[in-house]
Amino acid sequence: MAPTRSDNPGISQQHSPRRVGRTLLLAARLVGVSALAGVVVAGLALPAVGGLGLGAKGAADSFNSLPGDLVVPTLSQASKIYDADGGVIATVYSRDRTVVPLSKVAPVMQSALVDIEDHRFYQHGAIDLQGTLRALLRDGASGGVSQGGSTLTQQYVKNVFVEEAGDSAAAVAEATRQTLGRKIQELKYAIELEQKLSKQQILDNYLNITYFGGGAYGVEAASELYFSEHAAQLTLPQAAMLAGLVQSPSAYDPVHDPAAALTRRNEVLDAMATYGTISKAQDAQAKASGLGLKVTVPKTGCIAAKPGDEFFCNYVEHVLLDDPVFGATPQARQALFDQGGLRINTTLNPQDQSAEEQAMHDNIYASDKAVAVSSMVQPGTGQILAMAQSRPFGPGENQTEINYNVDALHGGGEGFQTGSVFKAITAATALSEGYPLTYQIDSPAVADYPAMTDCNGVVHPAVSGDRNDTPKPYGKIDMVTAMAKSVNTYFVPLEAQAGLCNVVHMAQQLGLGNQGMLNPSGTALEPIAQAQSLTLGVNDLAPLQIADAYAAFAANGTYCAPTALTSVTNAQGRSLAVPSGDCRQVLPPTVAQQVNTLLNSVVSDQGTGATIGLPYSDAGKTGTTDSEAQAWFAGYTAELSDATVVTDPNHPLNSLNGTDIGGRSYDPAYGYLTAGPVWHEAMVGAMRGLPNNPLTFAPVQ
Repeated sequence: MAPTRSDNPGISQQHSPRRVGRTLLLAARLVGVSALAGVVVAGLALPAVGGLGLGAKGAADSFNSLPGDLVVPTLSQASKIYDADGGVIATVYSRDRTVVPLSKVAPVMQSALVDIEDHRFYQHGAIDLQGTLRALLRDGASGGVSQGGSTLTQQYVKNVFVEEAGDSAAAVAEATRQTLGRKIQELKYAIELEQKLSKQQILDNYLNITYFGGGAYGVEAASELYFSEHAAQLTLPQAAMLAGLVQSPSAYDPVHDPAAALTRRNEVLDAMATYGTISKAQDAQAKASGLGLKVTVPKTGCIAAKPGDEFFCNYVEHVLLDDPVFGATPQARQALFDQGGLRINTTLNPQDQSAEEQAMHDNIYASDKAVAVSSMVQPGTGQILAMAQSRPFGPGENQTEINYNVDALHGGGEGFQTGSVFKAITAATALSEGYPLTYQIDSPAVADYPAMTDCNGVVHPAVSGDRNDTPKPYGKIDMVTAMAKSVNTYFVPLEAQAGLCNVVHMAQQLGLGNQGMLNPSGTALEPIAQAQSLTLGVNDLAPLQIADAYAAFAANGTYCAPTALTSVTNAQGRSLAVPSGDCRQVLPPTVAQQVNTLLNSVVSDQGTGATIGLPYSDAGKTGTTDSEAQAWFAGYTAELSDATVVTDPNHPLNSLNGTDIGGRSYDPAYGYLTAGPVWHEAMVGAMRGLPNNPLTFAPVQ
């Protein structure tokens, strides 16, 4: 039980105002610090100051002219990013702090702090007259201003100044500088706080703001750092050690100087016994124990995220830092992310992420020149379920800090040419224009690119160069056969007939390209290149973009922008707006169903992806660029859409032929041989436990 304090928070019950004033003034004159004594008296609002002399009156005037109302900053707290199951992906902070109410701090911790720092805390007001008098006498002898005599309330005010100073060393030095002016300012604010807040509220604020060393701000972070416990579970020896750190976290650092920490802890225990908080027996028993450290060093940022989740974490960070909904300026958004105590709930599905990572590890090595990159999204929502790369996140050898799953706007690269994966976009355009699945085109082994007009009205004349991977001519074939066999000399003329500009617009409707978008440096990103070879996948696109575009086919023509956030709550519990998928119908359901039929033919017995089809209702497309520099497979079920690319990101024009990929060499390194097995394994693992809802296919007619 805390002792009952005086009804007047500024005056001890043991001293009359007039007697205290005379005593303080006498002491002040003796040691030459009458200004400070006058301020103390003024702060106590003694009724009779006329007889105290002009020095006290002048000090009182100066004191009263100081600004009132201490502005307490919102305490910086760590933000946490969670996966869809509530698991912590990463903790982000500039200061490691978790604010907790006093009810979640062990009572023994509260008592230990009060006993060692300000044992008369509940008896005096903002100023401890006994302690201040002793400090004045010491100051007079030394000629300076010491820290002695500071109450918990005054210390709290000083901590507020330090918090406001942030990470600036100069500002922190100024905030902690021991000068008469600084002491006066602390006194003024301390008096005002004691009039506004209860003792328990002041203690609550103090325990959450103060620094305990090791990067831990506040008692909760300190408890977790040194003992891997919440502040509510602290024992007597643990509480005494933490309370002892407040005076000098560096001098009593229990990790680097355990002997000094033990000595200081025992001093706290002795103080608690002296003031009757604990018995002599409890004191002796606690002293007999060691420090009992169980250090858990916190890690901050996406570099320290849960292994495998770093790339998704990095994407989430870019979403938060780039979207004005989280702050009007980049600086405001960064401060919110680093200090705002956000709870960031995301779409990342642990089962899907695990399946994606396992598929990477089983099919390609981190030390390979080539890298496998995969993104998985949910059709109908755009939620990002998984994001993985075969080369781990980091700055070291066989690591990368570039998220190749996404475009440069979200912290990634420039993307990679997609090869024949893009043919699905051309097919969707032609089907929307009324061309049937049975539409036939004579498809030789080699042909010209026919003349085409782009969206700017520029006519691209006919040129040679369209060819298939096989020298065998196909003759007249329909769209289903052309997709199953990935026939270039079918889809180039189909693109011309559907309209090059129409294909560009279809791509943009499906989230491909960056028309009108800017990268973080403020320069424009490349839009869709309107070349005659567009249908053959000459544009650089990222796996997340492709997976999301294909998800629209699985969702009967509904396109949703990729989303990573489900909710964001700030430290005060207020929900912040998060970007939505902005789902919209971009294809008639009948057209999406026709595309499903086309892409299902690819994973059928006669298709290029026959060896990697799933034991589920599925559809997909292989893609291989010139010289096998990039190898793709993108596909989906009704539940999941995934896109995987294998390439050498450092040399994206280099052929994969003959290079080691997971201990094997491929020549030619087609998409179904390299990316296909990664996609297949990831999808099988992610589909485990999900219903095999059939895709809707259109009849071929």
